[in-house]
Amino acid sequence: MTHVLALNPLSAHDLLSSFGTLGILVVLFAETGLLVGFFLPGDSLLFTAGLLCATDGGVQLSLPWVLVAAAAGALSGAQTGYLIGRRAGRALRTRTTRPRVQAGMRRAQEMFDRYGPAKAVVLARFVPVVRTVLNPVAGALHTPLATFTTWQVVGGLAWTVGLVLAGYALGASVPGIDAYLLPVVALVVVVSLVPLALEIRRERRRGAA
Repeated sequence: MTHVLALNPLSAHDLLSSFGTLGILVVLFAETGLLVGFFLPGDSLLFTAGLLCATDGGVQLSLPWVLVAAAAGALSGAQTGYLIGRRAGRALRTRTTRPRVQAGMRRAQEMFDRYGPAKAVVLARFVPVVRTVLNPVAGALHTPLATFTTWQVVGGLAWTVGLVLAGYALGASVPGIDAYLLPVVALVVVVSLVPLALEIRRERRRGAA
């Protein structure tokens, strides 16, 4: 109980240590399906899970089950977010007060306008915050269900499977890499935040203009 109370929800290793494979499913569902999950560490969680599948990092994980849980959480979460957007409509934009979520919604709208639904849904998977808000936005914009479902599955599988296998490949090819787990995960977090940092910089320039 003490360990759970001390859990850091921003730490991929803490989440995996406390909840294992089930935690992957729940976190990815929340991050991709619920607007409250925009702060969760999806990228680092997937990469860390893959790395721990190939090493003895204190957490026993099975690669096949990690892949299943990651895909299930990401795909069901996106579909849920889409359905929320269909029902709530554009009221989501007026009721959301968090600056990061508002910026993500604007970016999601821009991606739809620039790339079209199919490409936008796939690309959003790789952009923190945007992958949280784009699914409800797609629903609010009445993107055809078949179009959204097809491309969110393509993007979801590319994102989850790609990051898990990247972590696994690193763990399997570099002996003792688990001893440097924190620096490696920190690097993944930094890299995953680059798109968000660029977006914030873009928003500030827009505000100044």
